Amino acid sequence: MPKYSIIVPIYNRPDEMAELLESLTFQSFKDFEVLILEDNSPRKSDQVAKDFESQLDVHYFFIPGTDRSYRRNYGMQQAKGDYFILFDSDCVIPPGYLNAVEDALKEYPVDCFGGPDNADDSFSDMQKAVNYSMTSFFTTGGIRGGAKQMEKYNPRSFNMGISRKAFEMTDGFRSMIGEDIDFSLRVREAGMDTKLFREAFVYHKRRVNIRKFFAQTNTFGKARIVLTKAHPGSLKLVHLLPVAFVLGHILLLVLAIICSPLWLLFIAFYALLLFLDSWAKNNSLKIASLSVVAAYAQLCGYGLGFLEEFAMGRVTKKIKGQETLYK
Repeated sequence: MPKYSIIVPIYNRPDEMAELLESLTFQSFKDFEVLILEDNSPRKSDQVAKDFESQLDVHYFFIPGTDRSYRRNYGMQQAKGDYFILFDSDCVIPPGYLNAVEDALKEYPVDCFGGPDNADDSFSDMQKAVNYSMTSFFTTGGIRGGAKQMEKYNPRSFNMGISRKAFEMTDGFRSMIGEDIDFSLRVREAGMDTKLFREAFVYHKRRVNIRKFFAQTNTFGKARIVLTKAHPGSLKLVHLLPVAFVLGHILLLVLAIICSPLWLLFIAFYALLLFLDSWAKNNSLKIASLSVVAAYAQLCGYGLGFLEEFAMGRVTKKIKGQETLYK
């Protein structure tokens, strides 16, 4: 019986799955299985799974017409491990990942944990810029694993570990936007702990352009309103920073038009701060420039999504009661 069951939902990305499985063959800790859960993809990953059967304990499941939450839950129901580890298909796993998890669990035997996401040297300039915007203190405040001290950490499903006990006590994921944060909050509400394992990081190879990235973060902003309704008290000041960013920029633009263009210096200063910080981290002027664009796409997307859902309630209006919030 394996110690860990790695669970990966996938749709139409066999190349990503091959890269993820290839990275798992280099794990120094070998006591794990891999479960691949695929929706009705035009380009399936079944052959990819077969190609790695001689190197990994891999199991492929084809479950058409299902969402990610259903497939993750199905995978955990079929899994044999003591712990379930969830990855997104666009992740590449460093060789020491499971060893880092092993060491951390010996010190902190929690029921739910997560790790940060980093950018590998092989990533494209845009991928590195998006990674910067998602992990920088100046954009997310460190809530995705950049902060060294965090009161509570809500693991994200691109890199999340779950004990069998936590799965059984919570019934797994619910079908909603922000389902991974919802799960983390329900774990804590059930009396179990969550923890950030800083050394258990993954390379998150997001394949997005600016338009898709904006749409993704816009959904994150809407999800925060849904999560606040489902978990009163979960909204923190850091979650409102993108809203303040959007409203602040609108105010500065109005003041620049009505009063003086000098108000634009505040915007220029923040953009310069992002540029210099990214330049120092990535040692590339191009990545630094793209990081400013990515950061604005992220903050505007999240802030506008939050404000739209707060004002219009287009997602939450579909909810007819707390008991029917999730399917």
